[in-house]
Amino acid sequence: MTPYPPLGTLYAASALRKRGYSVALFDSMLAGNESEILRELRLHKPRMVVLYDDDFNYLTKMCLSRMRNAAFKLCQHAKDAGAIVVAHGHDVSDHIPEYLSGSADYVLCGEAEQTLCELADSVLGQTGKAVDEIHGLAYRTEGSPAHGAVRKTENREIMRNLDLLPWPAWDIVDIERYRRVWKQRHGYFSINMVTTRGCPFHCNWCAKPIYGQVYHARSPENVVAELRHVREKIRADHIWFCDDIFGLKPDWIHEFSRAVKAEHLSLPFKCLSRVDLLIKENSFYDLKQAGCQTVWVGAESGSQKILDAMEKGTTVEQVYEATRKLHEQGIRVGLFLQFGYPGELMEDIRATMKMVKECGPDEIGVSVSYPLPGTKFYERVRSQLGAKTNWVDSQDLAMLFAGQYSPDFYRTLHKIVHRSFRLDQSRRFVDNVLRRPSTATRRQLRTMALTPYYLTSLIFHRLKLRQLQHGRNGLNHLLEVRQ
Repeated sequence: MTPYPPLGTLYAASALRKRGYSVALFDSMLAGNESEILRELRLHKPRMVVLYDDDFNYLTKMCLSRMRNAAFKLCQHAKDAGAIVVAHGHDVSDHIPEYLSGSADYVLCGEAEQTLCELADSVLGQTGKAVDEIHGLAYRTEGSPAHGAVRKTENREIMRNLDLLPWPAWDIVDIERYRRVWKQRHGYFSINMVTTRGCPFHCNWCAKPIYGQVYHARSPENVVAELRHVREKIRADHIWFCDDIFGLKPDWIHEFSRAVKAEHLSLPFKCLSRVDLLIKENSFYDLKQAGCQTVWVGAESGSQKILDAMEKGTTVEQVYEATRKLHEQGIRVGLFLQFGYPGELMEDIRATMKMVKECGPDEIGVSVSYPLPGTKFYERVRSQLGAKTNWVDSQDLAMLFAGQYSPDFYRTLHKIVHRSFRLDQSRRFVDNVLRRPSTATRRQLRTMALTPYYLTSLIFHRLKLRQLQHGRNGLNHLLEVRQ
């Protein structure tokens, strides 16, 4: 229950508007099922329907099969309504032929706002370039969408000056519906913004089909101007800066902090960063002064061996140091953890759990290694992939390649890490409440009340994990997959 509007979609909408087109939004974030688009199709009778993924939500990189099937249904509904159908997103980039066979007429490749506008001019206005002259486009060369060869035009160059982009089309979003969900569940209203595009780092499991290896940032002044708009017009209480890496450009966070203070615009926010970057820039104080409430970092593993195998470029010691320095500034810390990377053994798993216990993060996100097309990791395990190459939904947690242990082992480990984390958190909350009773929050009291459940569940799952570790593990699972 932390829904955010599809930011990438809103950027595409504002780009089309700037080009002179009228735009309506079907917000699938708030939709119960795919058929809800039918009412919007009847209401607006669009000439073109664009299935435009939110490129700024890192969860879309998972490319869940449930979402792919939903995308195909949405495309088919739009096609049945007589619209030209265009698709864009991470999964679309990985499966262009399938989308072009699933009722989409065109696929937008890479950074897509300009490509979309040129395509609209060509097929709607009949005043722009010929389709085959538009960079960043894929389509069938003949016949119906289900037939013909796929033609992909020359790649489009990534935008460098992001200040030239119009802000997202916030007015076409049902903001009040989002506000109600957030207020009822959390007591405040959070909205999403982005300050950058891309990531220059080389983690070998991370896919970058949209922006590639490049990185560009908006100016701090441009971001602060939008921040004022979001606070005054949308009345947000909190911001999620959903950049892959917030403040990668040298001194950017310092300049942003100065601009925020000069405009008296400090709003609590959370962001994603890297431990080595935080330490190098020594930006902990500036983050706090700008209003930072939570920083999520990709710790991934407490084993340096695994971090090196991932080509992460960070050290375990940096995770400890960055976490400590963020906490010293009163900033909450979230750690992303990843289990099951090739070569990971029980000693590496224990090192990760030890890191979590000793660092004492405020939140954790736990997953297993997920092979995405276009990555070194994917090529390394490609021969081990079976018929299933994507999770069905975000709770799937299946090992899609021949891992060291069985899928049930990692699902059980997922539960253990969360239960252990909650127990450690409960102990810290108890210590805090005993020292300062008046500071106890509802969330802390709830966590403490659930301590017996966490403890009982932890004992059960640890016993189960031991059986899975010494039973059908590593070699047996490997043989089974290869057979």
